[in-house]
Amino acid sequence: MANPLNVVAVSGSLNRPSRTLALVEHILERIQLDVPVNIRLIEVGNIAEGLANARKAADLPTQISADVKAIETADFLVVASPVYRASYTGLFKHLFDLVDHTSLIDVPVFLAATGGSDRHALVIDHQLRPLFSFFQALTLPIGVYGAESDFTNYQISNQDLIDRIDLAVARALPYLKHRHLPVSQPSELTAASI
Repeated sequence: MANPLNVVAVSGSLNRPSRTLALVEHILERIQLDVPVNIRLIEVGNIAEGLANARKAADLPTQISADVKAIETADFLVVASPVYRASYTGLFKHLFDLVDHTSLIDVPVFLAATGGSDRHALVIDHQLRPLFSFFQALTLPIGVYGAESDFTNYQISNQDLIDRIDLAVARALPYLKHRHLPVSQPSELTAASI
C-alpha cells in the first residue's frame, strides 16, 4: 500500500479568523475524503514576524525554515491568499521568495484566493498561476475563489462555492492518485530498446 501524500497548505492571510483559512481548511477536508494524506498547514499570519525579518533562507528561524523545507518536499500544495490591491499578500510572496526555485518542478498546486468581491477573482490566473509557473509547478486547471459574500461567520455558506471546490478537487484527483501510486523502479534500457 502506498504511503499518504504529503500535502502542504499555505494560507496567506495575516488575520485569524480568516476566510482564506476557512477556504483552505474546506479544500483539505474535501481532499481527505478521496486520498490518504499527511497535512502541514502553514499560516503566514503565525510566522509573519520571523518571515518579515529574513532577507534570505539562511536568516529564517528554525520553525519557518522547517516550513520552507516542507513546501520544497511536498507531494502536493494547496495555496491561498486574500487579495490586497489586486494581488496576493506581500508576506505570502516573500515566503515563496525563500523557496528553492527548482524544488517544485512538476508538483501539483491547487490555487485559491479570497477577496471582498468577485471583481478580484482573476487573481488566480493573473497573479498566482504565473508565480507557480516560474517554479515549473503543475498548477491545476481549476482554481477556487471565494468572495466575502460566500462566507458567514468565517465559514463557507454559499453552495456554489462548495460545488466549485468539489469540482476542482475531482479534477485534481487524477494528479494526486498518480502521485500516490508506489514508485516502481524503471527497468534498465537495453541496447535493443534504444
